[in-house]
Amino acid sequence: MTDVPLKVSVIVPVYNVENYLAKCLASLVGQTYPHMEILVVNDGSKDNSGQVIQDFAHRYPEKIRVFTKENGGLSDARNFGIDRATGDYIGFVDSDDYVTPDMFEEMLALAEKHHSKMVICNIQKVDQNGNVTQKLTQIPNMPEYIALKDNFSVFADLSYFACNKLFSKELFNGKRFKKSVHFEDIQLIPQLLLECDTVAQTQKFHYQYLERTDSITKTHTAKGLDILKAVEDVEFHFAHSRYSDRKSELRSFQIFEGVYSFLAYLAFVKEEKIFNEMAGELELFIKKRNITLKDILKYNRFDQNYLLSLPLKKKIFYLLFFAGQKKLIRKLI
Repeated sequence: MTDVPLKVSVIVPVYNVENYLAKCLASLVGQTYPHMEILVVNDGSKDNSGQVIQDFAHRYPEKIRVFTKENGGLSDARNFGIDRATGDYIGFVDSDDYVTPDMFEEMLALAEKHHSKMVICNIQKVDQNGNVTQKLTQIPNMPEYIALKDNFSVFADLSYFACNKLFSKELFNGKRFKKSVHFEDIQLIPQLLLECDTVAQTQKFHYQYLERTDSITKTHTAKGLDILKAVEDVEFHFAHSRYSDRKSELRSFQIFEGVYSFLAYLAFVKEEKIFNEMAGELELFIKKRNITLKDILKYNRFDQNYLLSLPLKKKIFYLLFFAGQKKLIRKLI
């Protein structure tokens, strides 16, 4: 009796990306792993994205499943896809990015080989000509098989993108992306990791993150406070997880995501009133958790002092913030 092959569901939320969508979908229909379904969720696009989707669906009806819904945002579109996915494993690809031909074949093989519910690959940023502008190595200096009980530093060190990971579908039992918020990956993906005994990784740069030149510059607003709310949600689930006694790693997660990641966002907030409001919320966040200045300045990531590894301007910004020099910070940004 022949075993039924495992199936992979890849969810692609689409909103107004007519100039990039074809390259994304072409990279998915061309995957070397044959047992895939591509769930393309048109989240109320107002441009020609719908026609691009239909063209691909007509050419690859055995691979692409098309859904159209009213605009509800990225989390809503991803959740819509999760609810309809029939695969054993789920991946997410943003509709202006693309992936290497063997991404899902290799990642599924690693999931099976190591009995891992989560598999991670590296990311590289590319420009619109396909030139690599930055390589983002996710878990350096570790093997492809990682037992979390022995290497739980991964919880604090990992970059919590959804798009460069393959997930066992069972991880989503009772869990979905939080709707109507920013930084939904920071809120959910750590919760999924807490359900895992192991993770597997490949050092290949399978995921190609497009840096678009036609993007409207992102406005940095009070929505950045969603970072702190995401950390709070993770703290709740951490306290009820099998790793609840790993307080040191939780503290490192709070510092990396709740302090450094938040400050990285805050550095681009131009409006003084919003800046001061957000800075005040961060100060409360730090005080409530008894995070000391020493904790922050000594924080290590991948065995390196995180502050010292930052570019000079960011380093100055962070040091000024820790010193309470808001007026000097305003001049800097």
